[in-house]
Amino acid sequence: MKVIVCGAGQVGFNIARYLAAEDADITLIDTDADIIQKATDTIDVQGVVGHASHPDVLSRAGASKADMLIAVTHFDEVNMIACQVARSLFDVPTKIARVRSQSYLDPLWSDLYASGHLPIDVIISPEVEVAQAVARRLAVPGAFDAVAMADGKVTLIGVRCTAETPILETPLWQLTELFPDLSLTIVGIWRSNQGLVPHDDERLFAGDDVYFLCDGAHVARAMAAFGHEEQLARRVVILGGGNIGLYLAKTVERDAPHVSLKLVELDKARAAYVAQNLERTVVINGSALDQEILEEVMVETAETVVAVTDDDETNILASLLAKRQGCQRAVTLINKTTYGPLTGTLGIDAVVSPRAITVSKILQHVRRGRIRSVHSISEGFGEVIEAEALETSSLVGVPLRDSRLPDDVKVGALVRQGKVIMPRGDTVIRAGDLIIIFAATGAVKKIEKLFTVKLEFF
Repeated sequence: MKVIVCGAGQVGFNIARYLAAEDADITLIDTDADIIQKATDTIDVQGVVGHASHPDVLSRAGASKADMLIAVTHFDEVNMIACQVARSLFDVPTKIARVRSQSYLDPLWSDLYASGHLPIDVIISPEVEVAQAVARRLAVPGAFDAVAMADGKVTLIGVRCTAETPILETPLWQLTELFPDLSLTIVGIWRSNQGLVPHDDERLFAGDDVYFLCDGAHVARAMAAFGHEEQLARRVVILGGGNIGLYLAKTVERDAPHVSLKLVELDKARAAYVAQNLERTVVINGSALDQEILEEVMVETAETVVAVTDDDETNILASLLAKRQGCQRAVTLINKTTYGPLTGTLGIDAVVSPRAITVSKILQHVRRGRIRSVHSISEGFGEVIEAEALETSSLVGVPLRDSRLPDDVKVGALVRQGKVIMPRGDTVIRAGDLIIIFAATGAVKKIEKLFTVKLEFF
């Protein structure tokens, strides 16, 4: 597969890195020659210096032979025009654009992307995706990651083990005996900055980040098994009134009427705009680092503070100040990867990475075959993939223990005729089953092939 990635920032670079590792033919475009040089020295990609929306630049990047164009520059208009040029002049089949401006995303103007207008197949809005990710974390207190899959029937949870986690040092095979009515499968463990796909004799230790799949109806019980029985937040303080903060507040107002919301925004004009666009959120103009402002919003009585300003350092410090004043939980937006390893020791409960969330969303549309959704975890550890089992797949018709899956792959859940099944060694997958499977990064391409229709099927 030949893919052109427009924009070599954090998102573009990581998309290129992911796909290059799977032997895709990647060309990266950016106006900054130094960034392109660094990218080509670091990963197996070709680089082109220039404006991604210019026809001659796309031509040099090989657009006439490209299967896909992913436009993730910092400018919405460049991304949109790059898709237009790619379709009109080079007939590129699939075009994905990152679009930030809420005006472009207003449903009122949805005809803009209809056939015959702007030919964009998939629009990714990082602000919307991040706000939705934060809302999911609020819905599962105690989790640092939470993603609904299989139309909500299965939930992917990320949770950190502490010294109080009751199932520490228990072989995973015993969990079925300890919780016989609990539908749960642990699919990945991140330990000491390394990922592992657990076998049945694996044990959990304090400090482990654990990823598990469970029946959507069993989330509360699953969290209790890990020692997390926190109540849903009823008082939430949002720090930052940018697009993410505003969209998050709107989402909470709509979906969680029981939650009391307060929002702090530094810019006076922006604070006024946010207040006009929200119905029941109290908006305060001031600094998230001002102790008097934090006292004014009564952060000490809040169950959760969500720091989503456009500055990582402000988000980290404001989260720590809020927790020091008595706030129970902090969800913090962090862009820079260098801060990631520090957050757990600082006391931040959940980190939200716009780059990782955007990469996950884009990968969902890059994957081929009957793949419905993709969620990338732990900065390149692997992907949780939701896909439909095909009659031609080697997974179908044999017990899982005989399916010869790679060691770094684990089937976490099945959905068959609306029923959730937690697979065991003797489970036999049937054609039409919805499978949720975890694959470490090196095995993703093999799994993708399992869900691709073979020619002989026709």
